[in-house]
Amino acid sequence: MYLEIPKKFLGLRGQAAQLADQVFRKISRKYDEAEHTYPVELDLIAAAIDGLNDGDPAGAAGATSASKGARAEDTGVKNGGNLGTAWSIMELCRGDVGLLLSMPRQGLGNAAIAAVATPEQRARLAGCWAAMAITEPACGSDSAAIRTTARLTDDGLHYVLDGEKIFVTAGDRCDCVVVWATLDRSRGRAAIKSFVVMKGTPGMTVTRLEKKLGIKASDTAAISLVDCKVPRENLLGTPEIDAHKGFSGVMETFDNTRPLVAAMAVGVARAALDRARELLDPMCELDYTHPPLNSSHAAATLYELEAHWEAAYLLTLRAAWMGDNRRPNSKEASIAKAKAGRTATAVTLRCVELCAAYGEDELLEKWARDAKILDIFEGTQQIQQLIVARRLLGKSSSELK
Repeated sequence: MYLEIPKKFLGLRGQAAQLADQVFRKISRKYDEAEHTYPVELDLIAAAIDGLNDGDPAGAAGATSASKGARAEDTGVKNGGNLGTAWSIMELCRGDVGLLLSMPRQGLGNAAIAAVATPEQRARLAGCWAAMAITEPACGSDSAAIRTTARLTDDGLHYVLDGEKIFVTAGDRCDCVVVWATLDRSRGRAAIKSFVVMKGTPGMTVTRLEKKLGIKASDTAAISLVDCKVPRENLLGTPEIDAHKGFSGVMETFDNTRPLVAAMAVGVARAALDRARELLDPMCELDYTHPPLNSSHAAATLYELEAHWEAAYLLTLRAAWMGDNRRPNSKEASIAKAKAGRTATAVTLRCVELCAAYGEDELLEKWARDAKILDIFEGTQQIQQLIVARRLLGKSSSELK
């Protein structure tokens, strides 16, 4: 793995940086204050991204993963869609995390489709903006405790879904929702499958839009499913219940997306660090040749925060790179997510403390509010640590809870 940014990604990264500086930051406060208002400025950007993905569908994030196995032509080191997307996300989140989460057709559901859908499903669902519905009122961090059910109709042509989902990012604006449901509660994790439910399907209703502390540009919805009938071919993956493998296929989505959430955290933390250095520069000289003990409190704090940021950045690149090279990265994805999520929260809050005299006119306070969600969704800090412990100790979820 090389730590330098490959030349083929420099242009993409530069364009993302321009979007962050010239578009996202300029409208960031506007949509923070106008919660639930769709940022129309994103439509043109999304269309451009769609064009890039059409040109190289295999380069999309999640298109390569360890479970798909190495192919004969997969030789050498590859820097693919996961790594390129991670770098782009880092730059865009220097501008605004909520706006990134509002980008059409770039949601978690799209990553799930890229990871586990069949070629026919990918072709049929191309162009759909897909949200992901996992969390339920009685099921938060434990995804295996899902109570939403899916039963096959007598004619075998449809599944009927019943349940309630909460905290669905882009749940109101999306074209379809990837819903996690169980085929048989008595079979536990193995029976959990994901189903694509198109918006407008009878029985699926958006019941509430949440008011949030941060990422206000992004809509977060609660969804009700009552006798919601979806075609059988909308089940992602296979319908068989495999006690040894079933749930792992569904969870593979997170191996692709957790490094991208880590990239969001790295991006917003970088924005806060850069802005804090600009504001403190007249009164705080940073000299990396001097040890922290011989520096001012502000300078020593920035040194410490930058060290944590560097660790989060490198762990994120590693997890994304492993996905591109079809190497199992579940542990590394959780390590990156845990470190980056914690780092973003700590860095943004400390930068607010260091620059408190500048007040709410600075985006620092908004970044601090936005950062907290990055330590929560896609699995909380505690869940990531539990996953890492299981991988290191070789224990199953039933053995280590």
